[in-house]
Amino acid sequence: MRKFDLNIEEVLEDWEVYHAIREIIANAIDEQILTDTKEIEIKKEKNSFVIRDYGRGIKYEHLTQNENEEKISHPELVIGKFGVGLKDALATFDRHKVNIIIKSKHGDITIDKSSKHDFEDVVTLHAVISSPSEPEMIGTKVILEGCTKDDIEKAKSLFLKFSGEKVLEKTQYGEILNKESTSRIYINGIKVAEEENFLFSYNITSLTGAMRKALNRERTHVGRTAYTERVKSILLSSNDEKIAKLLVEDLEGYQKGTEHDEMKYVDVAVHACKILNTTSSVVFVTPQQLQYDTMAIDNARHDGLSVVVVPETISQKIRGEQDMSGNTMRDLGQYNIEWNESFEFKFVKPSELNSSEKEIFDKTKDIFGLIGGQPKMIKEIVISETMRREESGMEASGLWEPDKKRIVIKREQLKKMKDYAGTLLHETSHAISGAGDVSREFESELTNIIGKISAESV
Repeated sequence: MRKFDLNIEEVLEDWEVYHAIREIIANAIDEQILTDTKEIEIKKEKNSFVIRDYGRGIKYEHLTQNENEEKISHPELVIGKFGVGLKDALATFDRHKVNIIIKSKHGDITIDKSSKHDFEDVVTLHAVISSPSEPEMIGTKVILEGCTKDDIEKAKSLFLKFSGEKVLEKTQYGEILNKESTSRIYINGIKVAEEENFLFSYNITSLTGAMRKALNRERTHVGRTAYTERVKSILLSSNDEKIAKLLVEDLEGYQKGTEHDEMKYVDVAVHACKILNTTSSVVFVTPQQLQYDTMAIDNARHDGLSVVVVPETISQKIRGEQDMSGNTMRDLGQYNIEWNESFEFKFVKPSELNSSEKEIFDKTKDIFGLIGGQPKMIKEIVISETMRREESGMEASGLWEPDKKRIVIKREQLKKMKDYAGTLLHETSHAISGAGDVSREFESELTNIIGKISAESV
């Protein structure tokens, strides 16, 4: 039998028994992962609880390491990195009067308090090493006497492995999980924090330097600043349609202030919209458009598109952007562009007009006469049953097509002379000015035409 001083410089007074059990379970899971052996076991045997892995078996030398080089070289796989974690667990068991026996083919380890070498009056915690009681045993067996089932369950609840949380998607940075009542943040499968207002739970498997520094001995109370960037990276790496839908649906709570915290990351919200645009037939609208552009939205729904409401800030970010397949993001403006590109006029010949319509249409020359005659750039006036849509979703009353040098007027305008004349002269203003609506040139020409008509009438 041999003893050696564990040299625990600072006892973690806040640790309870379940924190210590957590370290034992973490070591067992790490060994199972590193050796690709069968699942660990946690079970009750008579008055004891046993935690066992089927790896290489612990050696007392592991208790002398402050850091485990093998674990440090595989940070994406394992939970632990500190050999000191096991020593902290042993000190906690001693403080709470929980007896522990660690068995492997390399020997049995227990703990005892003994005088420090060369300092007889200083009593410290020592590991007691004895010959293996089960020399043929595979793996490591930890036997605990004096802990409760509640201690075991509380320790297990800190692990993703035993949480029951379902993995929704795996990315290169970590996993998105379906949260239970409270969102949990895991690092390589062990819980380090809780979030009250996250939409998902997360298991971070690719650690940043800042995160490694933040992983203190306790592995608890890791601040949000340590993992925020990795949570964003996980979400920005997501390509899952269901996750994108959940994120975008959550955006609808923006106006009420009920959205989850992930949606406060604008780039995450934009990414979710891009996934949805790629995988679903949707059109993105703002709350204001939902209220005022009802015709355009009804048209979109009639065309089989799902209407997704997003805040104005997100709408501005996605406007003109491309989705994951390189297609332009479909907001209300883009929807109208797509519709108009596929649009075909349904022209009506003068001979197909009814008598009242023809009577009004035949006044075209007289209307032009009010402004000095038909401008030379206008070669043709045609009537159509259907018209391209304006941004509001309503069909235009008239249209100047400079490439064809013609004015197209909606047949409906022929019901009243004032409607037809007004539309004809409006489009003539576009033809003469070469400018669109709400431009100085157009307004100037429209004013000029009104002046000419007024002069003729006075």
